[in-house]
Amino acid sequence: MINSRKVAIVGCGMVGAATAYTLMQHGLFSEMVLVDVDRNRAEGEAMDINHGMTFAAPMDIYAGSYDDVTDAAIIVVTAGAGQKPGETRLDLVKKNAGILRSIIPEIAKRDYEGILLIVANPVDILTHVAQKMSGLPRNRVFGSGTVLDTARLKFLLGRHLDVDNRNIEAYIIGEHGDSEIPVWSSASVGGVSIHDFCEMRGFYNHEKAMEQIADSVKNSAYEIIEKKKATYYGIAMGVQRICSAIVRDEKSILPVSIYLNGEFGLTGATLSLPAIVGKDGIEKIVPISLSEGEQKALARSAQILKDTVATIGMA
Repeated sequence: MINSRKVAIVGCGMVGAATAYTLMQHGLFSEMVLVDVDRNRAEGEAMDINHGMTFAAPMDIYAGSYDDVTDAAIIVVTAGAGQKPGETRLDLVKKNAGILRSIIPEIAKRDYEGILLIVANPVDILTHVAQKMSGLPRNRVFGSGTVLDTARLKFLLGRHLDVDNRNIEAYIIGEHGDSEIPVWSSASVGGVSIHDFCEMRGFYNHEKAMEQIADSVKNSAYEIIEKKKATYYGIAMGVQRICSAIVRDEKSILPVSIYLNGEFGLTGATLSLPAIVGKDGIEKIVPISLSEGEQKALARSAQILKDTVATIGMA
């Protein structure tokens, strides 16, 4: 039986540890189990967080095995090799797909009934692999996708326009990576179209500004990795946002990575689109309006991901 207040994190590297800490701080769960191939690492992370629990809400945090994850409402998979300077997310495909092949069968053979949230990169490919290997319905196997890319877009737009980025409605869709697409055609600020709002703030060179901001979003991870060797705080906060939508049944619209079955005319690819997320996972992919150019770019992104998946025999 699923425990709605329990979460499991598989992989206790920088992303896994940051995610564990962030989830603890927000009090979404009362129990958290950490699983890692290096048991000592998982135990150390659990100890470190537990020693500060007197400053937080009560929570049972411990290192465990796959036997301990079967009743978790959400299993967050962060295990995988990190992205190195100069390396793209797709460069990680073969080694991280191999790691996932050792994780998903362990979960599947225990008849897991909760939600499987893939965070490790390349997240679209690994979500596709997890979907195929787990046999779980697609609403319960999805990836963090472009949640962080979308947050970066809103942050940069907010700074550019000198406005609270929480009032910006805009999405990055497609691959969490180099072929991602900013959806400018339906972007808005406070209900005003993005172009009209830009002009209201004194900006008229839309094409140049959009190109610069989109490039900054796409290259953000590379820049952070170059400066500090890894990214983990932003994605940990993104995972917390997704978990909140699930645990609280918020019906939030988030751009998460999911296997497509005809949506937007695409089948067989796993990539990010805005979707309604609640207690049962993904309820529905939202059919947002795309321009002709954005639709073509989405199709290109899907094909890139399908071609990559084919290289590891998981098409």
